[in-house]
Amino acid sequence: MLMPQITDILAEIERLAPLSLQEEYDNAGVQAGNVHQSATGAILCLDVTEAVIDEALAKGCNLIISHHPLLFKPIKSLTGATSEERCLIKACRHNLVIYAAHTNLDNAKDGVNYHLADIIGLQSPRILSPQLARTDAGSGIIGELPAETDPAAFLLHLKELFALSSLRHSLLPRKPVKKIALCGGSGAFLIKEAISQDADVFITGEAKYNDFYDVENILLLAVIGHYESEVCTKDIFYSILKQKFPTFAAHFSNVQVNPVKYL
Repeated sequence: MLMPQITDILAEIERLAPLSLQEEYDNAGVQAGNVHQSATGAILCLDVTEAVIDEALAKGCNLIISHHPLLFKPIKSLTGATSEERCLIKACRHNLVIYAAHTNLDNAKDGVNYHLADIIGLQSPRILSPQLARTDAGSGIIGELPAETDPAAFLLHLKELFALSSLRHSLLPRKPVKKIALCGGSGAFLIKEAISQDADVFITGEAKYNDFYDVENILLLAVIGHYESEVCTKDIFYSILKQKFPTFAAHFSNVQVNPVKYL
């Protein structure tokens, strides 16, 4: 069976999420390895860990596709002192390619936030904060529920949809909710934009303590967890690969789990 080239696989991901869509602070794209080789298989994950590297080797995969970049901050030395350094050393030693689609996938049409909107069932989803001179790419999503919904019932529905053991939220409003804004991951920077567009609810993965005060009597803030809001990226990667390369060995990581634990 003819195996696809790694460059062809990455080109398909970048067709949906061009690197030009990433934020200035980001480091999406190739993290390590020689992309000019055939792909023997791919591990799909949210984060690259040492366990994920070992999983790729055990499954005979020479490609790891993650949402979060392994190399988010510059590395000044490569001694194996940190998990990131050990991952990089092992990947290079075994000729593994590590690739990340991060804020470019967040900002893309049909990317992370559109996927979240689809899970929740939002109608007429559109970019909450479009990138300059574009309407089809940017941060966050805003849309409407099919009907006005009781706030507490909506939060319980979110818990069920995302299989949450707990959900942090601000003071419940007294009126039903319908217009929903969201941003996966660390999306609290969009709270003011959600307010300016008269959203009833803002859903994100992380928020600070004072954010809950700031939205009181304005909108309902629902924090579902960083991992929980972005683990769906594996499904997005899988869909891209299977549409173009239906026989390619793409595997969801079985070892990369939420690092945040709850009692």
